[in-house]
Amino acid sequence: MADSNITKHALAESLKKLMEENPFDKINVGDICEKCGMNRKSFYYHFRDKYDLVNWIFDTEFILAMSNKKPSENAWNFMERLLEYLYNHRDFYRKALKIEGQNSFPEHFQEVLISVVGEYINENVIFNSVRSGKSCSEKEKDFYSFFIADGIVCAIKRWILDKNCIEPNEFLELIHSCITGMAEKVHNETKNEN
Repeated sequence: MADSNITKHALAESLKKLMEENPFDKINVGDICEKCGMNRKSFYYHFRDKYDLVNWIFDTEFILAMSNKKPSENAWNFMERLLEYLYNHRDFYRKALKIEGQNSFPEHFQEVLISVVGEYINENVIFNSVRSGKSCSEKEKDFYSFFIADGIVCAIKRWILDKNCIEPNEFLELIHSCITGMAEKVHNETKNEN
């Protein structure tokens, strides 16, 4: 591992340990540096602020968790891995999802999901206009991406913040049955209108 990554991981571990004991808003960059024996200059060389560090933790750890992804996996497999990752690190993400403000983790998480959903929409014909059979406009794709990502973020936040949150596979099954049930109902209603 390069020196840069060693430093980043040390800062990340310091922040995680501090978040076990303190609310995020009570932790400052000095605390993070002191915990791992580094100076502020090292911190700011790698990260803009403590919010950037939280986002980096998600990006690097989740990407590592996804590195075993098979090319044939679908959106449900992605959701399964995401939920398992968040559940396995729920103590950290319960606090991270409560962070507010610009560059906060909830904002970053939503941006990541908007991007993932947007890619899924671009790759799938199911988002073609149901009535016309024509491809969606960019405006429609953007709307769908934001709408779906907003729903996913809100549901995940409610789930992970619940002190007695259910297992990820049970949560995913509930999401799956909800979405497929609604899609089937809408499809049947549309079919009956024609």
